Amino acid sequence: MNKHFKIHQGLKEGTSSAIPLVIGFIPIAMTFGILAKATGVTILECFMFSAMVFAGASQFMALNLLAIGAGMGEIILTTLLLNFRHFLMGASIAARLNDRMKRWIPFIAFTLTDESFSVLSFKEGEISKEFILTLQYLSYASWVGGSVLGYMLGEAIPPDIRASMGVGLYAMFAAILVPQAKKNKEAMILACMSAAINFIFSLFKIFPNGWSIMASICLVSLAGLFIFKEEKKEVINAYEQ
Repeated sequence: MNKHFKIHQGLKEGTSSAIPLVIGFIPIAMTFGILAKATGVTILECFMFSAMVFAGASQFMALNLLAIGAGMGEIILTTLLLNFRHFLMGASIAARLNDRMKRWIPFIAFTLTDESFSVLSFKEGEISKEFILTLQYLSYASWVGGSVLGYMLGEAIPPDIRASMGVGLYAMFAAILVPQAKKNKEAMILACMSAAINFIFSLFKIFPNGWSIMASICLVSLAGLFIFKEEKKEVINAYEQ
């Protein structure tokens, strides 16, 4: 009886926590579907894109790279760099899971997003399997379904409005960047440096299409290690104390 109560409670809490994410995911996923159609991607490819990648910012970035003629290697490497933070996020969540949940880690890791990580990070007490799987797979279903729905409704939307949906890409990145930049000046400085370097690389065509972004990410990440070295030491010392 107690076990059934815990399962029911986990499902209920997971559904309740997933609702805000679902509401936020569907419009952005529909925008992705509309942009995918405008880029020339088929509906099956759009579905597989969201079902297999499930990384909003990276999917928008990949569409942009496809539009400018970037190759598969550039897209895969850019996606890897853009999602590198998931290694840290996944390790942080895995440390909070008990031994009975270890076999579920691949399924949890695949559907972990910035948004679900935020929810899980602020959840107090034990994280149950029912809670985390309900939270993440409802979000996953809303993203995949929203992508296909956006693709299908793309035909019904006037061409001018459809073309203007491209602003969704920039809104998505702004929504990710601005809150972090307001809390962390280092993030704002690195983002500005990355934008400036990518602009210079693109202006002078130093790298082929698609490679400028990766070169900018690697260069600025390396520069950040040296520029903010003292701040990093202070954080480590504070943690050790």
